[in-house]
Amino acid sequence: MKISAVDLFCGVGGLTYGLQRGGIPIAAGIDVDPSCQYPYEANNDAAFVAQDVMTLSARSLRKLFGRADYRVLVGCAPCQPFSSYSHGLSQKRDDRWSLLDAFGKLISEVKPDVVSMENVIELATQPIWRRFLTTLRQAGYNVSVHRVRCADFGVPQTRRRLVVLASLHGEIRLQRGTAATKTVRDAIGGLEQIKAGESSKRDPLHRSAELSSINLARIRASKPGGTWRDWDASIVARCHLKKTGRSFRSVYGRMKWTEPSPTITTQFYKFGTGRFGHPEQDRALSLREGAILQTFPKRYRFTRRGDVICFQNLGRLIGNAVPVKLGEAIGRSILAHLEKVDETAADRKSPKKGKKYR
Repeated sequence: MKISAVDLFCGVGGLTYGLQRGGIPIAAGIDVDPSCQYPYEANNDAAFVAQDVMTLSARSLRKLFGRADYRVLVGCAPCQPFSSYSHGLSQKRDDRWSLLDAFGKLISEVKPDVVSMENVIELATQPIWRRFLTTLRQAGYNVSVHRVRCADFGVPQTRRRLVVLASLHGEIRLQRGTAATKTVRDAIGGLEQIKAGESSKRDPLHRSAELSSINLARIRASKPGGTWRDWDASIVARCHLKKTGRSFRSVYGRMKWTEPSPTITTQFYKFGTGRFGHPEQDRALSLREGAILQTFPKRYRFTRRGDVICFQNLGRLIGNAVPVKLGEAIGRSILAHLEKVDETAADRKSPKKGKKYR
């Protein structure tokens, strides 16, 4: 049984890496962002194709699969337009909404055996979501939809995601997550201590952003799991004093060692954008810590030796990634389904025991 998969919107390879660990070979990953190419190819046994999915033709996609018994198409269209962190970003101002339609169009034209799509929970409230599911069903797919707690699959985050699995060969479902809940301490408790603005000599990605004097005072006054209400009035931010800012209690917060981290966003390296303060060190998460909380291996390579470390770019790439452990669970589910399909097909082809053929 030869399986070939292609990962649309592949980014730095979180989903690809997880699928490969789950037993699904990846032929190629496709992404419009050229900065994804080095980390994708340096860590995964797959080619990177720098192309906008909006311009990808069905013919080109078929070629990427090559010869295979079963073709698998996976992807996570950019989630910012649908995420709760977008605060009402409109469809008219963001053309990324149309990427999910492009995904559906390619599925209808290429008809891969299995399809998987992962995205934010909020997508399920949008008309484009219902349109995507209708496209799959009209193309003949058996579709299952899962709202998952990533912590159930070994991801040390409170992250919740929407996972779609669809097959032309019958029912397919995501296997149940049975992993024990991982905490922040489990994930990053053993890493070398560093200060704000410093990096590890052993790992250049274990680097934290600098803090202003006021933010240094704020993090020193912060308790794990606490809020800005724990601070002295002299260091409270002006935005918190406004009526609209009083409910944002987790901003400028420290994580707890004994619990999973909050959802890792593209700005996890900033102390002031969420509960991304280290549980005990006076700094925000390092880039490596964010990657580990996304369940990338500790030595996953995001930059070449000697490259300048850009927090904004790497934060975006890491925060946008599919957690590796979730990708692995999706891969195992697809593999189990295809093994069953292939076994059934083989039984149909073989002569039945005791029956004579002339």
